[in-house]
Amino acid sequence: MQRTTTAESTSAADPVLVEIVEGTLASVEMEVETAIARTARSPMIRDAHDFRAGIHDVRLRKLTGRSYSALVQPIVRDFPTAEMKPGDVFFHNDVYLSEGGIGHLPDLCVTVPVFHGGEVVAFVQAFGHHDDIGGGVPGSMPSNARSVFEEGLMVPPIKLWDEGVPNRAALTIMTRNSRMPDSLAGDLDAECSACLMGARRLGELFDRYGREAVEACFDAIISNTTETFRRELLAKIPEGTHVWEDYAEHDGVDSPRLHTQRMTLTVDHSAQVPLVMDFTGTSPQAKGPINHAGDYADGVFLKKWLAPILRNLADTPERMAELDVNEGVVPLIEMRFPEKGTLLTPIFPAPTNARTFVILRLLGVLAGVLAKATGGRMPADQETIRYTGVYGDGLDGTPYLMREVLGGGSGGRWYADGEDTIHVVPDSRNIPVEFAESRWPFRVERLGLARDSGGPGLYRGGLGYDKHLRMLRDASFMSIADRSILSCWGVNGGRAGKPFVVEIDGREMEGLVDDSPVRAGEIIRVRTTGGGGWGSPLDRDPALVAADVRDGKVSVDGARDDYGVILSGSQNDLQVDAEATEIRRAELRALVTDDAPFFDRGPGFPSLSGGLPHAEVDLI
Repeated sequence: MQRTTTAESTSAADPVLVEIVEGTLASVEMEVETAIARTARSPMIRDAHDFRAGIHDVRLRKLTGRSYSALVQPIVRDFPTAEMKPGDVFFHNDVYLSEGGIGHLPDLCVTVPVFHGGEVVAFVQAFGHHDDIGGGVPGSMPSNARSVFEEGLMVPPIKLWDEGVPNRAALTIMTRNSRMPDSLAGDLDAECSACLMGARRLGELFDRYGREAVEACFDAIISNTTETFRRELLAKIPEGTHVWEDYAEHDGVDSPRLHTQRMTLTVDHSAQVPLVMDFTGTSPQAKGPINHAGDYADGVFLKKWLAPILRNLADTPERMAELDVNEGVVPLIEMRFPEKGTLLTPIFPAPTNARTFVILRLLGVLAGVLAKATGGRMPADQETIRYTGVYGDGLDGTPYLMREVLGGGSGGRWYADGEDTIHVVPDSRNIPVEFAESRWPFRVERLGLARDSGGPGLYRGGLGYDKHLRMLRDASFMSIADRSILSCWGVNGGRAGKPFVVEIDGREMEGLVDDSPVRAGEIIRVRTTGGGGWGSPLDRDPALVAADVRDGKVSVDGARDDYGVILSGSQNDLQVDAEATEIRRAELRALVTDDAPFFDRGPGFPSLSGGLPHAEVDLI
């Protein structure tokens, strides 16, 4: 059968049917995620919701935009679609054989083909972070790993279910290599079953409307995204070349230093591909596990990963929330990678378990380069993922692992403060206190906002968490945490937020630790990062500063030192001393020089830069 071109099928698509298909895709994706959340067994999947579903067409294009997902490319590379059968389930977690779609070994990916008329017409996929897949430490994220072989079991693309029959040998191998075999087996059952259910739902869509009509709608959905991003968002970026960089701070092996991620953004609105992202200047691959293998399949995963940052260019926040990121963003972006052997182009078997230090930093690098290009019409820097947890023997003597992905503050924006205690991964959550205390040998004695953690600004950065755990039994503490030295940067006069800090009975911990002992009765205090501020804090309305102090978000000292606001009265009846505030702000403004950088990285940067107060690229 002769296939129509994308342009022809897009123009032929019934606009009403396009809406129906688009809504069905979103519904199926949500139904798959709901099924996984209700039937999985591990806290990381069931409670923290650190997993995603995605729907791809037979041309391997991601159709949905509610959440990101891995890629289908490695599956069809190794298993021709003509040989696939209904009931097949494919599995992989091998970073270097995932075409860039998997970042570290705990992310396990399940892929199910969708059939219509005996042919593969689409794919339903789920991938998520699982509690343990083997390796040197519980949780499969050794902070000082020097090769991927220390990080757990690597599984290249395999057929895990064959026409509805599970491969028991493969499942046994995987669960035997896990410290938590029961929860791993339960999670895999949940994900396979949910994706098979999603494939049936999607097959019903093809049965109802026919393959040609549905695929025309797929083309239209993707084409609409391409044109919307080109017209509404990219048009706001001035043409030319813009350069910025940011840094990871340590890799778990070498002493802390600046691991550079550099982007040169070239914008040409007349070009077929208007955005070129060149990563030349990125540091060599690290000895430790902060590398990310992003240079596969022309960087197609990174294109979809970074594109949500572009939504900040929308006319209004409401419009920004309406814009999905699907395969339609891919034709708008060209990625140019440096030669093999950098943080973004690591050579097997370089370790990758803490690749969030790089891949999440890239979100900020794109936001920073766009802030330079647009005069600040980007948020300040956001929180980044950190994994903290404890492991040991429970009250009944059986081993346990508690690992949590706490959020932090997002950056202040040109129109509003940042959000408190959000998570950069959509829909992810902290673990409920009641669940944690009933399952593990500790008490949560405090879970609140970390006062003064948000970067001061005209629009303040969001606050991080302040969480206190009192251990009831001896245990070991672990942490895979970035931003423990370098803060979330402020922009356009805004100040940096406070970095990540962990203390165990007053002893400050490194950001990367695997087995720090904690004694029964000791308190672990976790204070997560605050977002950067936007605009000068000396321009913030004093009444808003007073309200922040009343709400416990800013201290009285912070109001005076960071915002120049002098307050009097009790906590519940604070009053702004207008005359003293005017004097104090004049004193602080006199300290601001005309050559101040556009970005504020906080006091940690000079400690790693050899005393330089800012990077050269921070100047406008």
